Amino acid sequence: MRQQTRSAHLQRPGTTRTLAKGGDGADVRRTVLPGGLRVVTEPVPGVRSASVGIWVGVGSRDERPPQAGAAHYLEHLLFKGTARRSAMDIAQEVDAVGGELNAFTAKEHTCYYAHVLDEDLPLAVDLLCDVVFDAVNAASDVEVERGVVLEEIAMRDDDPEDLLYESFTSAVLGEHPLGRSVLGTEESISAMTRARVHGFYRRSYTMPRMVLAASGNVEHAAVVRRVRKALGERLSGDISPTPPRGGRTRLPRQQPLVLHPDDTEQAHLLLGCRAPDRYDERRFALGVLNAALGGGMSSRLFQEVRERRGLAYSVYSGTSAYADAGTFSVYAGSTTDRIGEVGAVIRQVLAEVAAEGLADQEVERGKAQLRGALVLGLEDSAARMSRIGKVELNYGRHFSVEQTLQRIDEVTADGVAEVAADLLRRPLTTAVVGPFEHAAELPDGVLP
Repeated sequence: MRQQTRSAHLQRPGTTRTLAKGGDGADVRRTVLPGGLRVVTEPVPGVRSASVGIWVGVGSRDERPPQAGAAHYLEHLLFKGTARRSAMDIAQEVDAVGGELNAFTAKEHTCYYAHVLDEDLPLAVDLLCDVVFDAVNAASDVEVERGVVLEEIAMRDDDPEDLLYESFTSAVLGEHPLGRSVLGTEESISAMTRARVHGFYRRSYTMPRMVLAASGNVEHAAVVRRVRKALGERLSGDISPTPPRGGRTRLPRQQPLVLHPDDTEQAHLLLGCRAPDRYDERRFALGVLNAALGGGMSSRLFQEVRERRGLAYSVYSGTSAYADAGTFSVYAGSTTDRIGEVGAVIRQVLAEVAAEGLADQEVERGKAQLRGALVLGLEDSAARMSRIGKVELNYGRHFSVEQTLQRIDEVTADGVAEVAADLLRRPLTTAVVGPFEHAAELPDGVLP
């Protein structure tokens, strides 16, 4: 496959580049429109659907403390109405074609997307552009959605696993903006005004920070024409796309323990540490390590905690990677009288892998899991759209599936051992949700 790796912010507005072209007809193209908006497409032969998403390089980390939760608040508000459409109009137009229209907010980006039949692509593009670029954000809607967002926070607090992950991330990354909840807090949401959230919208939702990605039964030039028609005079100016986030951030001190007393039947435990960011060349070896440690039924943790000892139903590991930080964690839920043994076994496994690395067979299984997850996860147009949009936003360039598979194949047992020796010897944060009022009440093994 031919691969064009020129970064987006170096591409002249008004031009189109082919980012990747394969012998099977796969074709990834990028057009930079006047104003700095990028349009990236990938046709998927043989499908009758089209998926379109507008990716905005703005998330919860871009909020000042008084604005905490503003990015997620906007995700709700933008569907409440535009200058041309009411909330009911938006809902009816999507339902009338049997499509899906939704959005999500993360720490570093927000995505608004539609999944429709290929013949309804013009409607999807027009709807998304209208919602993202011309939302009214009426004061009355701000009041209505305040209650909805507060309910979402309450739901998070009622789910032990969600609460556990929020608390863990905050403890590991500290007072850094990445450590804050995407949802905000009850206090910040209760104090959110129309002026505050609308001001955040106007300052943050700028074309150079956006990518419109489309995949499925789509043709690049036709998508570009639809975007031009939808945005009209908004597309002006010789402005280049914003470069990807970068640079190093000095993180605050990591907390060793966070405990949330809760009257639960199970105790929920999360052990973890800081990990490489998304630009780190070790990220592929880390992915293999994570898969082999806690990514499936044959993983080291699953075998030791569940299969051999029957200590937990659910045990797994995971990673999160941002522009300048990352996290690695292991989750397990168990009865309160066995959570100490669970914690001791997890710590033992991590120590053994840090000292000895993984067996060759474990590394190969980990690589196979990553390959399978990547390829099988791209079987529909929505997944393809998500991949090209997120990669374009995060890296400003395209990485083909073949290129990523090659990087996975290049991972060696020695490379995994080096990452394990570094990562798994780092200070661990312990997060617990369960019927424990004080750290002294935690069973032996939960803490080192």
